[in-house]
Amino acid sequence: MTPTTVGCPTPAEPRRCWVPRGVYAPQADTRLLGRALHREPITDRTDVLDLGTGSGALAVEAARLGGRVTAVDISWRAVAAAWFNAVLNGQSLRVRHGDLASAVPGRRFDLVLANPPYVPAPGAAPPRGPARAWDAGPDGRLLIDRVCDSAPAVLQPTGALLLVHSHLCGVDATLARLTEAGLCAEVVDRTRLPFGPVLRSRLGWLRETGLVNGDVTEELVVIRGRPL
Repeated sequence: MTPTTVGCPTPAEPRRCWVPRGVYAPQADTRLLGRALHREPITDRTDVLDLGTGSGALAVEAARLGGRVTAVDISWRAVAAAWFNAVLNGQSLRVRHGDLASAVPGRRFDLVLANPPYVPAPGAAPPRGPARAWDAGPDGRLLIDRVCDSAPAVLQPTGALLLVHSHLCGVDATLARLTEAGLCAEVVDRTRLPFGPVLRSRLGWLRETGLVNGDVTEELVVIRGRPL
């Protein structure tokens, strides 16, 4: 697949991004998290961790802003895509294959970015295939809760976590989970958009479970957490 120009997740000029089949392409949640990323004080001494990097779009952007970036993904295709997109855009990344923070044992970071799978889905999350990039169990929190629980162990005392997900997963639940983990958390950005193809395809199930009533739009939020 040849590189394609995608909408950049930040106010900067669009860049080229190679997204192979099965890797999550930059979308509205990427752009929203990118907007929050631009509000963080990033210098050449800022260690950044991008959990579940996917195509590496946010990792590349953090590197472009000057950060020392480590990008992690459990998908080998995503690891390859992140590495290739860093080269394509003239940036340097440390790319690691692994399951969230377990890929960087013992390390702490000034900024942790996370755009984990968060779409509610009937049944267990798929172990492989394209849906692994978005399906996250019946309540959509399979990966969100793990990110919340592990964040304190990978953050510097003055560090920050930026986490994006849909309101369908429970914004208050995430704020409470981060508080229980020892972080001060707040919503710092949000946007509302119509359901995409995946949510539309399971609208009946979402209504049966009570996750969706009449409205067919979702609100995406960015939650910022920092150690107390």
